[in-house]
Amino acid sequence: MTAASADAPVRSWRRVLPSAARTRIIGWMLLLVMAALGVVTLVTWLLLVSSINARMDEALRFEVQEFSELTEPGVNPRTGEPFGTVDEVIREAIAYNIARPNEKFLGYVDGEYRTQSRQEPGTPEVLAGDAEFAALVGSVTEPSEGRYQHGDVGEVRYLAIPVALGGDAGRGVIVAAYLGDAERAEAANAARLMLLVGSATLLGAAVAAWVLAGRILRPIRDVVATARSISDSDLSQRIPSENGGDRDELSALVDTVNGMLDRVEGGVAAQRRFIDDAGHELKTPITIVRGHLDVLEPTDPADVSSTVALVDDELTRMNRMVSDLLLLAHSEQPSFLRPELVDVRDLTEEAFEKLCGLGDRAFTLQGTAPVVALLDRQRITQALIALADNACRFTAPGDWIGVGSAVSGGWLRFWVSDSGPGVSPTDRARIFERFARGEQRGHHSDGAGLGLSIVRAIAVAHGGDVLLDSVEGRGATFTLVIPAVEDQWPQS
Repeated sequence: MTAASADAPVRSWRRVLPSAARTRIIGWMLLLVMAALGVVTLVTWLLLVSSINARMDEALRFEVQEFSELTEPGVNPRTGEPFGTVDEVIREAIAYNIARPNEKFLGYVDGEYRTQSRQEPGTPEVLAGDAEFAALVGSVTEPSEGRYQHGDVGEVRYLAIPVALGGDAGRGVIVAAYLGDAERAEAANAARLMLLVGSATLLGAAVAAWVLAGRILRPIRDVVATARSISDSDLSQRIPSENGGDRDELSALVDTVNGMLDRVEGGVAAQRRFIDDAGHELKTPITIVRGHLDVLEPTDPADVSSTVALVDDELTRMNRMVSDLLLLAHSEQPSFLRPELVDVRDLTEEAFEKLCGLGDRAFTLQGTAPVVALLDRQRITQALIALADNACRFTAPGDWIGVGSAVSGGWLRFWVSDSGPGVSPTDRARIFERFARGEQRGHHSDGAGLGLSIVRAIAVAHGGDVLLDSVEGRGATFTLVIPAVEDQWPQS
């Protein structure tokens, strides 16, 4: 079994098993939802219980008020005759009211139970035969309210009112009572229903969170997968990015990482190009030097002198080549340019004066741009000198070379024209490549083929490019085109 096939089941299981980040996100979210559900359920239950307790207390007071209004005249409302005994008052008052569910009206005479109200179906018979409750409320001498804990139904909330009648020595008590726990059962049922619905909602939220967490974390998984797939030999992998729609923080992360990978790939590619170019071009002069040193005759002064001159020339050429390569490598760094506000007319005239010393050519200043622009004075001068030096290589003494600058539509143009042989269509496609040399047309060139590459690097660093206009046999014009404002420059 190969390592790749052995890793396949592991990757498959990683897709199935929850990641630590995904589990933590879902766990914390469910914990918050559970806490919120618990708080809401508890608060709702407490409010319901408080409302039910207040309603029971209010109902007890209302019932007692009704008893008082019924018995105060001292006349039996059913017969119209005066009450004869306390027992009659109690029985008539209790018979007059029908108790609600979980509500009871009881009558006591001389501490003993006498009667209770008619009950709605479902109300348990628990207080009529309770001797402990009768002892608690049967002999009160003034209105009294309280709580009684019954072994079967739990809390009982009651209000006991003493009843007396002139001419009767008996002492009666009317009791209005609520089975508190039974009455509050609907609040408990509501809380249980909330918990049941909340649990179902929590389950649905867990499923939704699992799906959403997977979608949210997908860019991060892509970052990890892409980072694992990148090697020193392949830096082309990028994280998939969703175009359009809302751009959130994760999208910004993907774009940032992809941009970083672009910069890393560009830096590595530049390093590789530098190494390849240096190795390729330095091999020839080193071979030449070694070959001449191998056949050097130390006893022959003339041979030694010519060999030393040749070695010195090759070393000078290698030094220039390495300097140019370092310059090209440095051109891809942000510190390559030092832009400042420059008078383009003065810059063009100063560069023209320097170019006139390159050779016996008829140099002509063809125009200057009367504008102040933001650019790197030294790099632009360096590019113009490189273009003029290239023109000198392909022209003969007395031929003309034109230099100038102009501005149009926010773009600056610096050009160098010559009356040389021009550039063939074959050479145009590769003339700006490193170490590319065009057809020499009989003229010797000791350059490494980096001059035009340096010119293009300077133009690109300014956010522009180099254009070539040439007719074979009628000369060539190289134009450096750069934006006149820094906002158009490429961002580093």
